[in-house]
Amino acid sequence: MNIYRAHVLICGGTGCTSSNSDKIQKQFEASLKEKELDKEVKVVRTGCFGLCEAGPIVIVYPEGAFYSHIKIENVDEIVEEHLLKGRIVKHLLYKEAIEEDVIKSLNEVDFYKKQKRVALKNCGVINPEEINEYIAFDGYMGLGKALTEMTPQEVIDLIKESGLRGRGGAGFPTGLKWQFAAAAKGDQKYVLCNADEGDPGAFMDRSILEGDPHSIIEAMTLAGYAIGSNQGYVYIRAEYPIAVRRLQIAIDQAREKGLLGTNIFGSGFDFDMEIRLGAGAFVCGEETALIASIEGERGMPRTKPPYPANKGLWQKPSLLNNVETYANIPQIIINGPQWFKNIGTEKSSGTKVFALGGKINNTGLVEIPMGTTLREVIYDIGGGIPNGKKFKAVQTGGPSGGCITADHIDTPIDYETLMALGSMMGSGGMIVMDEDTCMVDIARFFLDFTVEESCGKCPPCRIGTKRMLEILEKITSGKGEPEDLDRLEKLAENIKASALCGLGQTAPNPVLSTLKYFRDEYEAHVNEKRCPAGSCKSLVAYRIKPDVCKGCTLCSKVCPVGAISGERKSVHVIDKSKCIKCGACIEKCPFNAITTK
Repeated sequence: MNIYRAHVLICGGTGCTSSNSDKIQKQFEASLKEKELDKEVKVVRTGCFGLCEAGPIVIVYPEGAFYSHIKIENVDEIVEEHLLKGRIVKHLLYKEAIEEDVIKSLNEVDFYKKQKRVALKNCGVINPEEINEYIAFDGYMGLGKALTEMTPQEVIDLIKESGLRGRGGAGFPTGLKWQFAAAAKGDQKYVLCNADEGDPGAFMDRSILEGDPHSIIEAMTLAGYAIGSNQGYVYIRAEYPIAVRRLQIAIDQAREKGLLGTNIFGSGFDFDMEIRLGAGAFVCGEETALIASIEGERGMPRTKPPYPANKGLWQKPSLLNNVETYANIPQIIINGPQWFKNIGTEKSSGTKVFALGGKINNTGLVEIPMGTTLREVIYDIGGGIPNGKKFKAVQTGGPSGGCITADHIDTPIDYETLMALGSMMGSGGMIVMDEDTCMVDIARFFLDFTVEESCGKCPPCRIGTKRMLEILEKITSGKGEPEDLDRLEKLAENIKASALCGLGQTAPNPVLSTLKYFRDEYEAHVNEKRCPAGSCKSLVAYRIKPDVCKGCTLCSKVCPVGAISGERKSVHVIDKSKCIKCGACIEKCPFNAITTK
């Protein structure tokens, strides 16, 4: 067994892979071999480190040098200077990783300081395609403990005591769901994993499967033992090729080591699992639609009851949790329920993973203890809003959630608090918006997504959301009428009360929450035919501020339709009848003399 003096960890998540981290890995291997360092330095392709804004990321241990935005042409310099000569290449370090010649460790960087990694424990730490690395970090210890020391009911009781709630939606108690499935009568039971993850901007489950697939295998096997099932299925969208490939590698490795299959740990317990690919339908994130899709049927929700715990896949009792929920299970078994309860709040134990995006400096994946405030996430972890803009709102819960305003920025993040504000935890998308974001257009965006993704089975969702979208498009195009706002609210409430599944029932949430907190913006669109954020093209009027314009002529040179006129060193004007509102003039003007508000 080779002992290495240094390890080069390279992010192999989807984001960094799209920025050539696979080629960076190959260049490291080639350069190390050329310098005859390949027997001393090991290159490890990991999952996502979380700080996607800084990718591709390379971390060199034992120093913990945190290199960011690495390009292929930077590799030889790192190998020559750092790995051969022992001199850290400071100009390639992440901007916060060096301070007064002191190299900060990863946990000293602001992005990571307030995070607590449980579900993401191994992401960015191990090679997800090597089972021995997972085992080295306590992998399969929870399964071994359960199968050799605990009864199925003791496993369920432990999960119940931990307070773990489902991380994929409304937060139903996980242990209680397991209890229902265990109590159900049936000659065959199934354990299912929802890895569909269709929310815009969400990539939590994908990153866990890419960075730590064995944790899901271990957790599903534990679930099988607890409820009396010998077969599991992971339902994952085909658009996640890296996650699918690594999960299949992990399944094959677990079988080879006897951690899947028959007589696991000599306990007499059998369990195996397979992958089922989805075609990317958002509605298949709903549990009964997911089950229908696995069965080979069109992915459409079914009426409940009966619930899947009693009649699920092929009418057999079935347990369904999402990826993040499962990722917590092995560590709860190892560390005990009180350890998990000590993280988070009284009613919301543990941590939550969020995909932080939108108008935020540090886009990426964050895992925080429940009860962390929005301010801490946005400013301490997320690094604040770009270009000194003001924070306006954050959308949580994706198309099923709602907006939380700047007035509630000190709100602790937990299930009950978000629900009270008209939003929800959802699977973990968190989209940040600044002062230039039109909240009416945000509501239109999410509703447009829902209309596109509706399965069409029930009229409230199929027809009602379409009518709501038509009203929103009417308002954002400057044709809205005062009574449209009342129509929107009435339609929204009717859909919430009558739609068949959770997708339809929650579809109006973005509209209702923006109407509640930003009604003045809706009224400006309707009554004044004006978009306060200057975002809706039909309501925007470009003008040049005469007291600021220097007559440099740059704006007129870039205007594609010749809508700007004026002599050099004199104030220019925009012909509104010609202006196509493309924004080229604003981008080019060095004096910020052109406004849309």
